[in-house]
Amino acid sequence: MTAFAFTNGHIVTPGGMLDRATFTVAGGRIAAISPDGPADETIDLNGGWIVPGFIDTQVNGGAGVLFNDSPDVDGIAAIGRAHARYGTTAFLPTLISDTVEIVARALDATDAAIEAGVPGVIGVHIEGPVISVTRKGIHDAEKFRRLDEDFLALLTRPRRGKVMLTLAPEMVSLEDIARLHAAGVILSIGHSDASYDVAKAAIAAGMTGVTHLFNAMSPLLHRAPGVVGAALEDQSIYCGLILDGFHVHDAPVRIAMRARPHDRFLLVTDAMPCVGADVAEFDLHGRRILVEGGRCLGEDGTLAGSSLDMAGAFRNAVERIGLSHADAAMMAATSPAAFLGLGDERGALAPGLVADWVQLTRDLAPVGTWIAGTRIA
Repeated sequence: MTAFAFTNGHIVTPGGMLDRATFTVAGGRIAAISPDGPADETIDLNGGWIVPGFIDTQVNGGAGVLFNDSPDVDGIAAIGRAHARYGTTAFLPTLISDTVEIVARALDATDAAIEAGVPGVIGVHIEGPVISVTRKGIHDAEKFRRLDEDFLALLTRPRRGKVMLTLAPEMVSLEDIARLHAAGVILSIGHSDASYDVAKAAIAAGMTGVTHLFNAMSPLLHRAPGVVGAALEDQSIYCGLILDGFHVHDAPVRIAMRARPHDRFLLVTDAMPCVGADVAEFDLHGRRILVEGGRCLGEDGTLAGSSLDMAGAFRNAVERIGLSHADAAMMAATSPAAFLGLGDERGALAPGLVADWVQLTRDLAPVGTWIAGTRIA
């Protein structure tokens, strides 16, 4: 057992905010949380914060690596190390629409990374290629395809970690959605031009998420509510948000917060290779992507993922959107864990859960990251 004492700060727990606490860690999990007690290490937070480790369900790259270009264990490990510096303790390496062969490599690489014990990787997110040309964003339409039996078999093969799939529900049947859901695939509506009725039917059939709400989807109009309208009306589906100040104006985010329970939102980064690396540009399927002014842009001005990290998303949720630190922590950790079906394993600072946490300064800058009780950044 190892005991960590935190003093002079703010510790976010399910039972409320603490100003001091001692975490006892055994076997990579929190065995106990007490106000005081002997400790192997004492950390003065100096007014800062301890929050549950961030869980990012949409990570395209980091450390100069794009998962599409390096769908292997080394690529996943490099991406994980880059994001750990910013408080991410669990993540889904995310594959932007690609060929079936690359999808298969990404799935197998994620299995291998989990088996090898790569810190943080808990599954994989396949974003596309069964999505709408109309709402493709930066995705390469030449990679798009239909969901046939072979692709279904690939996606539903038993895996070591979680498999999340972003698809456009108008491109598949309700029976396909039900089959994927029954096989344990976590389904998210994204890059979709679906009508309100189609989106609602897809949710009823088993789609439980919305990928980067507001972006690359049919908008809320007064006579055509679209995917956005279906998502805002529904009180149970989990909606990802990219809070970088570029993907979504702060006002619709605040409106969404008033329309739905806060525990049904996820902070995501949609991060590209520039996170954790001094990268001014990179290549995506033959397209030059520029990193400038905090944004990733195609040469035609299309947003191409982000340069956001999870600490920045957390900070923006508090400072720009006006959320409490507890709600921001919930959206950065607890809600993603619940969405992935891992709420009994991680996502909060509580006895019995994996000992993942992040230390932030009083200004919410990341200064320490622990995975399973071991400091890794």
